[in-house]
Amino acid sequence: MAKRILQAFTIPFLIEKEEHFITPSIGISLYPNDGQEIDELINHADTAMFLSKEKGKNNFQFYIPEDESLYGRKVKLELGLKTALEKGEFTLHYQPKVNMDTGHIYEVEALIRWKHPELGFISPTEFIPLAEETGMVLPIGNWVLLEACKQNKRWQRSGIKVKTAVNVSSLQFEDPQFIKHVKKALEASELEPEYLGIEITESVMKNLQQTSTILHELKRIGVQISVDDFGTGYSSLSVLNKLPVDVVKIDQSFVNEVLISSNTSLLVKTIIEMAENLNFEIIAEGIENKQQADFLLKNGCKYGQGYYYSPPLPAEQMEEVLRSGTEGQVPCPAGM
Repeated sequence: MAKRILQAFTIPFLIEKEEHFITPSIGISLYPNDGQEIDELINHADTAMFLSKEKGKNNFQFYIPEDESLYGRKVKLELGLKTALEKGEFTLHYQPKVNMDTGHIYEVEALIRWKHPELGFISPTEFIPLAEETGMVLPIGNWVLLEACKQNKRWQRSGIKVKTAVNVSSLQFEDPQFIKHVKKALEASELEPEYLGIEITESVMKNLQQTSTILHELKRIGVQISVDDFGTGYSSLSVLNKLPVDVVKIDQSFVNEVLISSNTSLLVKTIIEMAENLNFEIIAEGIENKQQADFLLKNGCKYGQGYYYSPPLPAEQMEEVLRSGTEGQVPCPAGM
């Protein structure tokens, strides 16, 4: 039966005179050996389906009990992602971006956190790739965008004015409805566009023409655009100079090595100098100690973020930090 289903999907679907192919992945559990209850059988079929996808998709796989420990966690996460939004399991934390010369917090970066009801807190590095694979990254990303805008407006109404930056995955950025979702988030929260920043990764530069169109539309709306993890991907400063980019972020992998690798320190100095010549604002991420901050300041990078200044904090704690500092200054860097 599974083979017949796979065979049936070899015939393309005709949509608006264009052929589209779909490849299924099938997981199979059998009563009574694989379970006595419907929920148990469905969960085991999901486990088998995950294994089928791992083996290259367009395939079928019977449930094998000994695979449970290996794939059980991933299956639980995949299933959990599908309901996490409606169950309110996601929260946002905020990490300040600081003028390293004055300690002034000029912006915060919104970072998603997930507390799974059974597995506890799940690292974004674990669940974001899974969200991208399952397509859940789009609704999750739209929720982050809206919630970050709402929180910023709540802070404004309490007397705190600070920009908020939101990370956008390449899949979310390339979604035809992306601009619409940005506008919707701003309208629903009543947030002025100048208080919102969009952070994209270098991976979106693979399609430069599409990227340029989207970025120009974002600039027309009035939001700030940052390129995250610079130096690890597809772009160069000369490419970015053709785009309406405001900020370039030096990847933390470079910051980690500026004091121990002469090649890395030279590269970082060059990036800072070129960015300054091209009129980009530049910020270093992942700063963990005073020595790194001093090196960056000495070489012309005025802005930074990282655990040296503050870890990502829940909105309530971030508000306390913003209130306790003089005009939004970090009261005491974590490394001092």
